[in-house]
Amino acid sequence: MRILSTREKLILSGLFLSRFDEAGLKVLGFSGFSEAFNALALSLKASPASLKNYRDEFDPYFPNPRRGWHKRAIRTYCKKLMDEFGALSIEAFATLIKTEVSVAGDIEIIEEQADASESNSFVRRLVTGQAAENYFERVFQTVPQFYRHDLTNTTGLGCGFDYKMSREESPFLAVEVKGLTTSTGAIQLTSKEHKVAQFLEDRFFLFVVRNFAEKPFHTVFQNPLNSSLVFDRRESVAVQVSWSTCIGR
Repeated sequence: MRILSTREKLILSGLFLSRFDEAGLKVLGFSGFSEAFNALALSLKASPASLKNYRDEFDPYFPNPRRGWHKRAIRTYCKKLMDEFGALSIEAFATLIKTEVSVAGDIEIIEEQADASESNSFVRRLVTGQAAENYFERVFQTVPQFYRHDLTNTTGLGCGFDYKMSREESPFLAVEVKGLTTSTGAIQLTSKEHKVAQFLEDRFFLFVVRNFAEKPFHTVFQNPLNSSLVFDRRESVAVQVSWSTCIGR
C-alpha cells in the first residue's frame, strides 16, 4: 500500500461515501452525512465542505439519490483514485478509510477486532478525540483566554490534559478537549483530569466541541469544577482478565 497524501485520503473518503451511500455510513458507524463530513474531514485537518464536494464529484457515477456534479467532467486526479480503489468491497474500503483517517492506523482495526463489544468505536474515537482536538487546534486563537499563546500537544504524556498553552512571563494554561456527537450529552473526567483541574483551578480549561452530527461548535469552561457544571462522582469495579505462564530453563 503506497503512502497517501491528505488530499488523497479526503478524496477516498468522498468516493466511499458516494459509492456506498447509506450502507457506507452504517458500516463506519455514522448517524448521517453531516456527522461523517465533520468527523472525517476534521480528523484529516481539512474542511467538511471539501469532503462533501468530493462526495458530490463522484455521485454521477454511482446509483445514489443525488445528482452531484453531473454538469462537468470528473477531475483527472479524482478519476485516477476511482480507477485505483473504486472496485474495493465495502468491507475492504471501510478498513482502508479507518486506517488512513485514524492516527492509530492499522492499530485502529486491531483495537476494534480485539474488543468487538465496543460498538462504533471508530466514530467514538474520532468525535471524542482526533476530530475534536483538530477542531481545537484550528480555532484556539479565537478564544480570548488563549489569544497569542503557544500550543503544545500533551495528549501522549498522560499529564491530565490535552494541551499546554504557553505565553511569555505567564503561568501555563491547561486545556482538556472533549467531543459530543450532539449538542448536549455527558462529559466525563478521569480521576487524573479531575485532580489536575482541582490543582490548577482557573488555569484549567474544559473545551467541549459539540454537535458533530450537524455543525460543530464549542463551549469553554474555565475552572470547570467551580462553574455551572455539576460533576457526580462515580465509582466502578471492572473485572480484568490476565493470562500467565512460566518460563523455564
